[in-house]
Amino acid sequence: MASTTGKTGETPKFGSRVRSLRRREGLSQAQLAERLDISPSYLNLIENDRRPMPATVLLRLVQLFGIDLSSFGKEEEERLGADLFEVFSDPLFESHDIPANEVRDLANGSPSTARAILHMFRAYKSSRENLDDLAQRLAAGDDQAGAVTSLPSEEVSDFVQDAGNYFPALEEAAEQLWRDAKLTRDELAAGLVRWLEGRLAVTVRTTRWEADRGVLRRFDPESRVLSLSELLPTRSRKFQLAHQVCLLEHGALLDRLVESSRLTTSESRALARVALANYFAAAVMMPYVPFLTAAKEERYDVDVIGRRFRTGFEQVCHRLTTLRRPGAEGVPFHMIRLDVAGNISKRFSGSGIRFARYSGACARWNIFSAFATPGMVRIQVSRMPSGDAFFCIARTVQKDSVGYHSLVPVHAIGLGCSIEHARDLVYSDGISLDDPKVATPVGVTCRTCDRSDCEQRALPSLRRPLQVDEHVRRLTVFAEGGRDG
Repeated sequence: MASTTGKTGETPKFGSRVRSLRRREGLSQAQLAERLDISPSYLNLIENDRRPMPATVLLRLVQLFGIDLSSFGKEEEERLGADLFEVFSDPLFESHDIPANEVRDLANGSPSTARAILHMFRAYKSSRENLDDLAQRLAAGDDQAGAVTSLPSEEVSDFVQDAGNYFPALEEAAEQLWRDAKLTRDELAAGLVRWLEGRLAVTVRTTRWEADRGVLRRFDPESRVLSLSELLPTRSRKFQLAHQVCLLEHGALLDRLVESSRLTTSESRALARVALANYFAAAVMMPYVPFLTAAKEERYDVDVIGRRFRTGFEQVCHRLTTLRRPGAEGVPFHMIRLDVAGNISKRFSGSGIRFARYSGACARWNIFSAFATPGMVRIQVSRMPSGDAFFCIARTVQKDSVGYHSLVPVHAIGLGCSIEHARDLVYSDGISLDDPKVATPVGVTCRTCDRSDCEQRALPSLRRPLQVDEHVRRLTVFAEGGRDG
């Protein structure tokens, strides 16, 4: 069992972790305090890091939530440290020699201060990006250029990460819907329509594309008419029906779940509500126990699972990251989605892998090569500079066309796990997982990676000073002592 004391003998503070677990379970402070046999006021002090958490309370919390004591608080500290190191690798701090051990000490010893630094840096980057955009728009004669805005998507990503992408209250609500509405897999869409019309007094209509161009789902609260576009394929139609059920039946639950310190604006909370309603819809389409059973039986073959549940590749991958029910867990996966320009639009790390937040991702990831072979699953064993290894698959996905003249975006989906779970996946068959030559050296970003022999390095490493020898040409100018001609 891991020690619960720090270097000075003082019990460490896990306020943000306790608050995240409580909100994930949909509990109020009074409800959790009662289960922990402490007063709500004392729990409030613990959550705000104004009081240390006694070992007895920590043990009760571990038993209540079914979590591993040895990893309690560790994941957030590691993620916080990695994010901080990426921040300090920005050229903004190039003239400051900030040792890595000081960054780790800051993340571990003063997490509130560390998070404040991340918040300020995120605001700085957002402001720079918006000011650049504003300058370009003004130069182009756009006198309607707006004010600087924040990035709600970043806050929602952190909110989902803190919850481990597992929301048991929504899982229970989805399972209750299956029982109450007597849903079946073969007639799921019809069952959801019957529930909307019979229980919620909602009329479901299919609209022609030209009548409401650009809109796939629209609900009118006054007339209680739900309009679904004729262009929605069956899987998307089911998803949108379930999404609307969540908004109508579980609005109070969504409001409670988005009461998070991670969500600082009304825009962030609104976006989080959409993400949570999507989570509910996925749980309805792919119920937890049958889905987990199928995943294990088919060894996480995404295509086979998708056929069984009539869902798409991305939907299955996303659902696989949510299988964290205590006592009934699946493989802990990470998932990332990006476009051909490298913009990350979805990310979650359940495997422990680190994603770039403030700069470009490593070009050695197989997710980038997936664009060269559309529709083909690319497999990669990745080894990070820390020595941690991951087994990853990647494939492109394309949205359904909305007409001949429409531009259909293409994304790449990356799904992976720690190498220790790789044999649970059908994709690892025939691969020598123990052979170190199989692993591709991969980093988080160029600035935080100290590999000097990478032919795809785009920036010098923060860990190694740039040394240029004009008499020697190497793979890239940023290779140690190299020059790119």
